[in-house]
Amino acid sequence: MELLLMAIVCAALVALLYRHYRVPIRHRWRRRQARMMCEQLRGPDRDQPAALHYARLRAMDPLAFEELLLEAFEQRGHRVIRNRRYTGDGGVDGEVIIDGRRWLIQAKRYRDVIKPEHVREFAMLCAARRRRGLFIHTGRTGGMSRTICSGADGVEIVSGQRLLALLTGAPFEPDGLPSRDLPRRGPSGFRDRTVQ
Repeated sequence: MELLLMAIVCAALVALLYRHYRVPIRHRWRRRQARMMCEQLRGPDRDQPAALHYARLRAMDPLAFEELLLEAFEQRGHRVIRNRRYTGDGGVDGEVIIDGRRWLIQAKRYRDVIKPEHVREFAMLCAARRRRGLFIHTGRTGGMSRTICSGADGVEIVSGQRLLALLTGAPFEPDGLPSRDLPRRGPSGFRDRTVQ
């Protein structure tokens, strides 16, 4: 009996150690950095000027910024699906389930205007996977990017005040229809008025 109990305890200990150490050290460091930043943005630093928040976000490690966004969704009680690795992720930095709907996340830590081709590629990826998407960035959204986003069903750009709302715990919800209600698309991945 004692031997069986000892074997169960040892197996549980091995399982816990494996679970902890299967996440690479760099990933754990980035998650820790994101968790600390999220706590600061939701706590004592919440009421600081927006310019200071943006400066801090733009100074972050890009991969830690991805983790910050995922952490912010987790803090809101949403289920987050992380990628096993940061590079070679196929253009998706993570996924979040909000109200039963799965959203793909693309995170960009820009200083200037976002590149329209990045938005277009993400919109096509979301269309190919038949999922909704959140293109979240710290830069400025140009007219061409807005046009691309408005022509692609299911993709939202989150920046500016909406980004700060997400990170500081203020009210934030993505707009739109459930992914199963998305209209049919043309070969480009965008709404095609000829497809019925």
